[in-house]
Amino acid sequence: MSFPDLLPGGTPALIAITLSVFILAGVVKGVVGLGLPTISMAMLALVMAPAQAAALLIVPSLITNLWQARPWPTLPRVLRRIGAMQAGVCAGTIGGALWLGPPSGQWASVCLGLALVAYAAWGLFGSPPSAPQRHAGLTGLAAGAVTGLITAATGVFVIPTVPYLQALNLGKDGLIQAMGISFTVSTVALAVGLAINGGYSPEAAGASVLMLLPALAGMALGTWLRGRMSPQVFKRCFMVSLALLGAYQAAQGWAA
Repeated sequence: MSFPDLLPGGTPALIAITLSVFILAGVVKGVVGLGLPTISMAMLALVMAPAQAAALLIVPSLITNLWQARPWPTLPRVLRRIGAMQAGVCAGTIGGALWLGPPSGQWASVCLGLALVAYAAWGLFGSPPSAPQRHAGLTGLAAGAVTGLITAATGVFVIPTVPYLQALNLGKDGLIQAMGISFTVSTVALAVGLAINGGYSPEAAGASVLMLLPALAGMALGTWLRGRMSPQVFKRCFMVSLALLGAYQAAQGWAA
């Protein structure tokens, strides 16, 4: 089966755009350590239904985040700190999928746009919060549940995951690993939610597998760029672009 068959409406122009988006998203993740699902959803939702865009990102997001979740010897220690949050993510995503259905229609575009603007604003102006150790389990569960609901509605799972993980003071390596774990869990939960709603068919899974290669190529390029430019400057440009894209997405959805 050809790629146009796997991607409904897969004209050469759409295929070229989709491949380019995953290369760009991989570059972003290679430089700053996150952003592959975010930039994929933000750009693909401009040319296809949000549910279709979410289905395409499943395999690239899963594989790249599993890689980021290493090293395995420290996995149990990090999981003890963020286990409650992962339970909340699963409950929120699957519950949200049952409640909201697959991301679709104008409100999905509006919610996605607002989520991107909020994420960009936090990235530009927010400072790492401090999470109290008391009631840490309940706080993590709540943060995960909110992340899950946003994931079910938009396909984006960085808010409030990243600020919460930063608040745990896990250290640089621990934070990178914790993000890999959390994004992996969110990706699997999103795939389950899409499957529940009939949005993750074998055809969608096949197209998602094909997107892994451009994403990995982009990550390799991003890793190379990271050693030759300031990650802070790159991240600032990325966040500003994401805010503008999110504002456009929300306005377009609102006007539809």
